Amino acid sequence: MSTAISPTAYNYKVVRQFAIMTVVWGILGMGLGVFIASQLVWPQLNLDLPWTSFGRLRPLHTNLVIFAFGGCALFGTSYYVVQRTCQTRLISDSMAAFTFWGWQAVIVGALITLPMGFTTTKEYAELEWPLAILLAIVWVTYALVFFGTIVKRKTKHIYVGNWFYGAFIVVTAMLHIVNHISLPVSLFKSYSAYAGATDAMIQWWYGHNAVGFFLTTGFLGMMYYFVPKQAERPIYSYRLSIVHFWALITLYIWAGPHHLHYTALPDWAQSLGMVMSIILLAPSWGGMINGMMTLSGAWHKLRTDPILRFLVVSLAFYGMSTFEGPMMAIKTVNSLSHYTDWTIGHVHAGALGWVAMISIGAVYHMIPKLYGRQQMHSVGLINAHFWLATIGTVLYIASMWVNGITQGLMWRAINDDGTLTYSFVEALQASHPGFIVRALGGAFFASGMLLMAYNVYRTVRAANPVEAEEATKIVVVGAH
Repeated sequence: MSTAISPTAYNYKVVRQFAIMTVVWGILGMGLGVFIASQLVWPQLNLDLPWTSFGRLRPLHTNLVIFAFGGCALFGTSYYVVQRTCQTRLISDSMAAFTFWGWQAVIVGALITLPMGFTTTKEYAELEWPLAILLAIVWVTYALVFFGTIVKRKTKHIYVGNWFYGAFIVVTAMLHIVNHISLPVSLFKSYSAYAGATDAMIQWWYGHNAVGFFLTTGFLGMMYYFVPKQAERPIYSYRLSIVHFWALITLYIWAGPHHLHYTALPDWAQSLGMVMSIILLAPSWGGMINGMMTLSGAWHKLRTDPILRFLVVSLAFYGMSTFEGPMMAIKTVNSLSHYTDWTIGHVHAGALGWVAMISIGAVYHMIPKLYGRQQMHSVGLINAHFWLATIGTVLYIASMWVNGITQGLMWRAINDDGTLTYSFVEALQASHPGFIVRALGGAFFASGMLLMAYNVYRTVRAANPVEAEEATKIVVVGAH
């Protein structure tokens, strides 16, 4: 056996671009999150301006953290992983470049239009039709680049991480296109092609699967590559990873109706969503256990490797939030939790604890390799970032759990004569301390991103262009 350096090189340029923008959008999106959390503590921060009101900035925050931060992390890592596991360059440099610049254009479009009040009003699908069309074009191009690269792979096997990335790309395209079918009436106004309960059903089929495929399946692709790589251990069970994959993508698509309990949606559809959500616990935990067990014989590395700590703690939060979700889908639990801060706590257990932490760990793993360095500029700063992120996440979700259960109990409390015991304002006053803790937790998390930005900047600045170029060479191992 000998090792040959192939004359072709990986396309790391587009991966570097997405990795850097992951950090940039992370700071902006999370910083905006802290600002709107502060608006709930100090309402005067709405500034009495329409475009800085909570109602307009909140959708911008969700778009920045999901599609800008999360999206750039998914694009960057998928391009990195598919090249390395297929031992071949991306099928088209120009198409890959288009996905980068096109994606940034969509996000800049959101930055401009959402504060101006141009919105479809659909959760996670707020962008009006011109931006929605651009997003669809970028996404189809992304699919062509990804699957085209897999077709021309040098390896016989398609690594399981690519299965997850592939499913996430295909299903996200389907969800986006179907949910955005609408009738434009002006440049920034359209009406959905669906009406009433049908519109709600399709929206939450999209909305929950944006969580299920964009924020779960894609990041599981990330997990299946970066956890074994950082732990320097093979994945615990390849068989479990395949069972996990098929069970997850078969079941997740049915869970959307649990967002519509006690609404005009037919009762059978609500019940179906509840049952599927409960069954979903099994494949979710299958993935979490597979990731955790990969550390068998390597747990001692957590003492000295904060990057591995990010990846493993993200799995812990994934396990916790995928237990919490099915539990909240049960109708009796949902009758207490629905419309309360408990839902926001659950979302952020997944968003901060799972999505952000695994993205941060993956970017810390990639940056030195993309720029030909041995390691990040400062391991101590990664460690500080880890503790800021972990403490921030715990403060955030604990405050929202307390707030949510308090709100649910106060809203349903009735006097002997059947009148409500508490006014809505009294429930709001009881929530105020939780709002303060939530803003503090968010500030902890966002400040960690600033440390990351400095660390990445110093690592990139120290990079040697020649070594960085050498890092892109494809090493093909075989008999020659």
